[in-house]
Amino acid sequence: MHFESPSPAAIPSITLALFCKVVDNFGDIGICWRLARQLQHEHGVAVSLWVDHMPSFQRLCPQLDVGAELQQLEGVCVRHWQDQEGVFSAQDVADIVIEFFACDIPPGYIEAMARRSVRPVWLNLEGLSAEPWVEGCHRLPSTHPRLPLLKHFFFPGFNERTGGLLCEAALAAQRRQFQGEPGAAAAFLARLGVAGAHLQDDKVSLFCYPHAPLAALFEAWQALPRPLLCLVPEGVASAQVQHFLGAPATAGAVATRAALTVQVLPFLPQSDYDKLLWSCDFNFVRGEDSFVRAQWAGAPFVWHIYPQDENLHHVKLRAFLQHYAPDLPALRTFSLHWNVALATAPDWTQLWAALQAEQGAQLVRARAWEQQMRGHGDLASNLMRFAASLRLAAAEKQGIMPG
Repeated sequence: MHFESPSPAAIPSITLALFCKVVDNFGDIGICWRLARQLQHEHGVAVSLWVDHMPSFQRLCPQLDVGAELQQLEGVCVRHWQDQEGVFSAQDVADIVIEFFACDIPPGYIEAMARRSVRPVWLNLEGLSAEPWVEGCHRLPSTHPRLPLLKHFFFPGFNERTGGLLCEAALAAQRRQFQGEPGAAAAFLARLGVAGAHLQDDKVSLFCYPHAPLAALFEAWQALPRPLLCLVPEGVASAQVQHFLGAPATAGAVATRAALTVQVLPFLPQSDYDKLLWSCDFNFVRGEDSFVRAQWAGAPFVWHIYPQDENLHHVKLRAFLQHYAPDLPALRTFSLHWNVALATAPDWTQLWAALQAEQGAQLVRARAWEQQMRGHGDLASNLMRFAASLRLAAAEKQGIMPG
């Protein structure tokens, strides 16, 4: 199959191809979709997003046509990445090529990359981690074993020695407007089916993996002195949520036991998920995408990290907590128990009480952390600055000015 390039008149100054293999349902495509839109909207880049699993993409972007090989969405060219086959010309190759999390780009595309007069900037966008080794590997080059191509590793991160975090330029203003408008959060939750009687309850959003120790947490929440509303997107920890509800965990299902009400929400597109985080007093998040969004929500949160072999994710979790919560012992302890990183069985009632007692300090830390992260610049802007420096260096080396 030959892939035709768009007409030259339709190509802006910089083109970019972003390749995404969906591994854990929503995290990979969630990150890539946010990055693709930001690069197009804020940096004027012509982005082609190659995705191998369209149903997962559609959950985050309902307007996606899962049967289309090629479509335009919000200014981004979305391509269904069906296999590793394909014949590509040098003209098919973008100025910047990003493989997300070391996914294998089709060999024919790589061959075409080597045939360009000015080689493309080739980046491996890695996963987010607070581990110290990331700083030493950020922006490191790797030479292709056979072709005249150079790939660089680009790491998101939590300080100026990494690539920063994904964050749209208008996000903070959007959150301030939403939270500053009287009744906006209540109207949003009502649109999702939350009854008026629960709009004054303390609110927690819950996004976790199926193995989270939910039963014990639900039991602890039932003993709270104030009503608590737990909002769970449909499909999240369905078996445990269903056990609490005594009914299928479908959107709209709700049950109350003592102080705790659990309600299942429709699975939300990304913009509405941000509003859910902004509407809650506390957020449970998982993986990478929702984890980053919680950091921009300005509210306390707990992270359920993606599990890895040999419990390597515990190292990653502790590295983050060391930076984020050095003076928040209850949050550290709760986070470790939530991720089953400690051998002792948790007393959830005691842990939750300690977490609640610490909530004021957590809120102060969440807001200070947000400002600290903004000071490092956002991932998309940092990535484009690095790519621009590589393009200029490559062009000068070849005696060609980049377009």
